[in-house]
Amino acid sequence: MSQIYNTEPPTKGKVILHTSLGPLEIELFADQAPKACRNFLQLCLETYYDNTIFHRLVPSFVLQGGDPTGTGDGGDSVYGAPFKDEFHSRLRYNRRGLVGMANAGPDDNRSQFFITLDRADELDKHNTLFGRVAGNSIFNLLKANQFEIDPATDRPLEAIRLLRTEVLWNPFDDLLPRHDLVIPGRSSAGAAAAAAAAARAAP
Repeated sequence: MSQIYNTEPPTKGKVILHTSLGPLEIELFADQAPKACRNFLQLCLETYYDNTIFHRLVPSFVLQGGDPTGTGDGGDSVYGAPFKDEFHSRLRYNRRGLVGMANAGPDDNRSQFFITLDRADELDKHNTLFGRVAGNSIFNLLKANQFEIDPATDRPLEAIRLLRTEVLWNPFDDLLPRHDLVIPGRSSAGAAAAAAAAARAAP
């Protein structure tokens, strides 16, 4: 594992996902996947992912979330439209704990993301890899493998929740949350208040 880890480029940016599994420390590959990292960081600052669920679980493969509707069909990018894939020669889905963009096809990246639970070579050149789970928080992630799922939908029978996000390092100086954002399932006033609170907390 350490040899694989050393082939990856340096990270730039860090977020903690506070989940019902425990905290997941996410380090970002902002230089290699800037569009995906900007999108992820801004959505975190806007509390877009707060109080959502991981709607899809395939044990020993991926845990997927990032859809505020919880259906697997929702979610938008910060760019107002899907954005292009970003691939890098030093980033491969060769181990557990790698964070990638979920999509419905090429260049169809929005807000949904997944975290690998094992090696997943079939995702290379298909899904943008933009981060990794760091440190001992990988053991919190692996608790997901213990959950039972509905085999027809890959949905966990017991909800795995993303409670809130915490941005520790935002490498993009010009990145600011949108205060007029309406998040599905929340009132516009509630979303604005949450975005304002995130802005005050941002470094």
